Amino acid sequence: MAVAGLDLTVLPGECFGLLGPNGAGKTTTIEILEGLTAPDAGDVEVLRARWGRGTGADGALRERLGIQLQETQLADKLTVEETVRLFGSFYRDARPVGDVLALVGLEEKRGAWVKHLSGGQKQRLAVACALVHRPELLFLDEPTTGLDPQSRRQLWEVIGRFRADGGTVLLTTHYMEEAERLCDRVAIVDHGRVIALDTPRRLVASLGAEHVVEFALADGADPAGLLAELEALPGVRAVRRIAERVALTVAEVHRAVPAVLALLERRGIALALLVTHHATLEDVFVSLTGRHLRDA
Repeated sequence: MAVAGLDLTVLPGECFGLLGPNGAGKTTTIEILEGLTAPDAGDVEVLRARWGRGTGADGALRERLGIQLQETQLADKLTVEETVRLFGSFYRDARPVGDVLALVGLEEKRGAWVKHLSGGQKQRLAVACALVHRPELLFLDEPTTGLDPQSRRQLWEVIGRFRADGGTVLLTTHYMEEAERLCDRVAIVDHGRVIALDTPRRLVASLGAEHVVEFALADGADPAGLLAELEALPGVRAVRRIAERVALTVAEVHRAVPAVLALLERRGIALALLVTHHATLEDVFVSLTGRHLRDA
C-alpha cells in the first residue's frame, strides 16, 4: 500500500514539503493530488475542486496547476524558446516566453537545443514549462535530485520568486537542507503515513536539544553495554543506537563530548568515529523511525 490514510491540508501561499525516503509514498501522493493517479479511497480537494467531475471541470482545474514531474522528458532538438512556447500553447492564458525565461534565469539559453543544457538548466526549463500559464499551485516532485549545489540554489531562487508573487508550492524532497530552507511546514512521511507534521523549527525543537553527537567504536565493538551509562551523562537528553553507531541528542556539546570520551577511556574502549552537528530534520526522522533517510 503506497499511501495509507495520509491526511494533509496545505494553506494558500505556503510552501509545504513532503519529506521522506524513496518509497515512502511521496510521489504517489503528489500524483493523486495532480489528478494523474486515481485514489482507491478517500477525498481529494485541490483549490476547492475535485477530480473526476467531468472533462471540462478537470481541464479548468489543470489550468490552475503547475506540475514538474520527478523526471521530465523534453524534446532534445527543440530550443529552449520553442519548448516554452509549445507548453504555453496548451493553455488559454500563457505568459510571454521572454517573461518565463527571465523568471527561471534562462534568457541566455533561449536559442539552445534542450540536449545541450546542463542538468540544472533542464530542471529550470521543466519548471518554466510548469509556470508558463501563471498557476496558482505549483507541484514539484524532488525538483533538485541529482543537481550540484549551485544549480540547486538557482532553482530555490525560482521557487522563491514564484512564492513572492503569491503562489502556493507543494514539493517532495529527501534533502534536509532543502526542506528547512524552503518549507513553511513539513510532513515527514514513511510507509505511506504522516509520522510528523509541523514547521521545520518546531520539528527539530521536538528533539529537546539543539545538537547531536554520533560515534562508532573501533573494531566493530558492540556499544550495547554503554547505552545506560550514556543516558546518565550530563547534558544528554536521548540515546539512540543506529546500526553500528550511537547517536546522542545533547543540550551542551562542550559538556557531553568530554563526558563521552572519559567514559570510553574508563572502559578501555577506542573510537572509530566521532562527529557532532546541529540537529536537523534528518535527526527527527531518525528519532521517529530508528534509521537514516538515506538508509531507509
